[in-house]
Amino acid sequence: MAMILNQPEQASGFAQATARLAQLREEIARRGALAFQPRPADVRGPKWQALLGELRTPVEHWQASRQMQVSDEPASSSRAVMLLPGFGTHPVRMKPLRLALEAAGHRVSDWGLGFNFGPTEDRFERLCERVVTMARREGESLVLVGWSLGGIFAREVAKAHPEAVRLVVTMGTPFSGDRRANNAWRAYQLIAGHSVDEPPIGQDMSAKPPVPTVALWSARDGIVSPRSSCGRKGERDLAIPMRCTHLGFAAHPDVAAMLKRLVAGY
Repeated sequence: MAMILNQPEQASGFAQATARLAQLREEIARRGALAFQPRPADVRGPKWQALLGELRTPVEHWQASRQMQVSDEPASSSRAVMLLPGFGTHPVRMKPLRLALEAAGHRVSDWGLGFNFGPTEDRFERLCERVVTMARREGESLVLVGWSLGGIFAREVAKAHPEAVRLVVTMGTPFSGDRRANNAWRAYQLIAGHSVDEPPIGQDMSAKPPVPTVALWSARDGIVSPRSSCGRKGERDLAIPMRCTHLGFAAHPDVAAMLKRLVAGY
């Protein structure tokens, strides 16, 4: 008798599992279609030679650290700084920048959202709340340093809450030009689950935030088009060329030195 009574429940559980499996297959197919969309004929990301050059990142960091004289002199004023990671990365990847800024006397935190797998309205709202709360607690507006996609977040937060942001620094961030002028847009659409043309935040990514905005870019970037990360006049206040790979922005000693100068200067 008990077995007979359980049969409807078993049938219902099987139907639910089947429905969930069908939904999963549909979602995989949808994201696969996003990932394999054709790139516009007139849009190009960095050449494959530059992309392969990203593999030299650890070697370049080692060479730069041997050649560069490190200054431990603290900044004249301590600033509150927040680091925002690039797409698919965790804040721990930016630890070298954090240590360098902290050695200069700045108070550094990460964005508090773990891995950056793309924007959602909820994640953006949580980030805005964190920035506003930290600015209130610190008693001053924050310096936002965003690597790659993290820079998009930083620019959009500054647009939404300029009272809480002192300075925005982007590093290899594709905020200008066509959103497919990079070698990561297909991976972005696959993982984030939406088209680069229809993001949940930042519809007008090239619009400059109403706070000082500096773009660090590199002609050796193998992921993002240098023109996209440099931007045009009016889309940022200052563009500074660096000699590093795209992955190198997260830890290169020259980038750390430039950040210390920028944070101290604003």
